[in-house]
Amino acid sequence: MKDAASGLFSAFVTWWAEAHPTDRGPRPADAAGKPKFFGSFFQKRTFFLLFSLSGCTSADPAFYTLSVVPGATFSGSPPTIEVRRPGLAGYLDRSDIVLKNQDYKLSVNSQERWGEPLGDMIGRVIAGDLTQRLPGSSIFDQSGAITANPDARVEVDILNFDPTGGGNVTLNAEYAIEQGVSHRPLAARHVSLSAAPAGPGAADLVAAESGLLGSLADQIAHDAASPPS
Repeated sequence: MKDAASGLFSAFVTWWAEAHPTDRGPRPADAAGKPKFFGSFFQKRTFFLLFSLSGCTSADPAFYTLSVVPGATFSGSPPTIEVRRPGLAGYLDRSDIVLKNQDYKLSVNSQERWGEPLGDMIGRVIAGDLTQRLPGSSIFDQSGAITANPDARVEVDILNFDPTGGGNVTLNAEYAIEQGVSHRPLAARHVSLSAAPAGPGAADLVAAESGLLGSLADQIAHDAASPPS
């Protein structure tokens, strides 16, 4: 919109200068000999309208990404683990960050967006969290290029992942760990976690959500390193 308005404004200024030379003569008159007040008034209104449009612009959106956070390490996990692309509640599957979920109403802002599809991002971050927590395992996520048959798979469903009315960020999720070839279940749990953002901004919200994913990875790593006998 800014470029179009600027071009229109420049064209109008050029026309105005040619139609209104600096050496002022008598006011132009219509066929009846009366000054063209209406035409002059209309031209001025158009000038100011175009001048206003020339400054019309919107700020670029800010893009955010979840990050890996450090945690305790565990030993005894399977050699290779694949993190499947997480299931994601439909209302979260959007480019705009959900800033609040309260009283049956979602609050979003088109200027606060995720830097990539949220499901892919959560899978990538969980894989990164597990890589740090399970140093004896090779971790890869389904969205990547690796297609090797893993010794174990991690599946996660994100049920909700957003701020509630109390100000805390809540993560409700379910996860399962199974053997890679036989699909024998090794663990399955429901997890409910919450944390208070450090401040009211979107960056504080994303930092709190990153911490919650790290806490989820703590529990997954513990179960992956403690398979049932």
